[in-house]
Parts: sequence; structure tokens; C-alpha cells
Amino acid sequence: MATSNINLLENYISHLSTKNKVISQNIANIGTTGYIRQDVKFQDVLTSEMSSSMKKTESKHISLATPQKVGVENEIFLDKSKEPNGGINNVDIETEMAELAENAINFKFTSKKIASHFQLLREVIKGGRG
Repeated sequence: MATSNINLLENYISHLSTKNKVISQNIANIGTTGYIRQDVKFQDVLTSEMSSSMKKTESKHISLATPQKVGVENEIFLDKSKEPNGGINNVDIETEMAELAENAINFKFTSKKIASHFQLLREVIKGGRG
């Protein structure tokens, strides 16, 4: 796995951590009158960052033009698209719990990918002697 891919996975872990904090804050404020649900943008930013920094070197190869430049910021925003629940605020516990579960699955998968990469590096350094 290329270094740039590890950088992307690290950015994704950072995003998932931020998203977990935002979801937890939404759940904690479920009974707060006037609270506006928050969310985190990452996918749109990542997609635009990837498409602007990718270049094709050969017809069958794609690599990042500048791997060190791949730093994607998380953008927390107020989600005003949902109607208030019961006149209190627009936080829906079922939506938040579903997003929390999805976030946990993505975090576990991503951390396992990073761990397997570093395990492979350890094996290479040891010369294949496990």
C-alpha cells in the first residue's frame, strides 16, 4: 500500500473521530430546545481533493501527484434540512444511532487496514522471519 493511501486512511480516521464527536453531541442535545443538528462534510471534500491531485502517468497506472498535499479538513456544519421533532429540535435519535453504528464499522475497518499495512512493513523489515 502506497504512503499516499496510508495518508488517506489517516485522514479518514480523523474524519470518523470528528464525526463520532459530532454525533455524540447531537445525541446529548436531543432534549435541548432550539438546538440545531450538526454534521460533518468529508466525502465531497475528499472527492474534489482526489480529483484535483490525481494524475495519470501511464494508461494503466494512477498515482497521487503530491501525496504530502493530501490533507483533507473536516467541515462541521449546521444541518437545517430536517424539520424539528416535536417542536424541540431537529435531532432524530434513530438517524443518529444509525450513523453512529455506520461510523463505528467504518472506523474498525479503516483501523484494521492501517494495522495490516504496518504489520506487513514489520514482516518485510524482519526479512520474512515472523
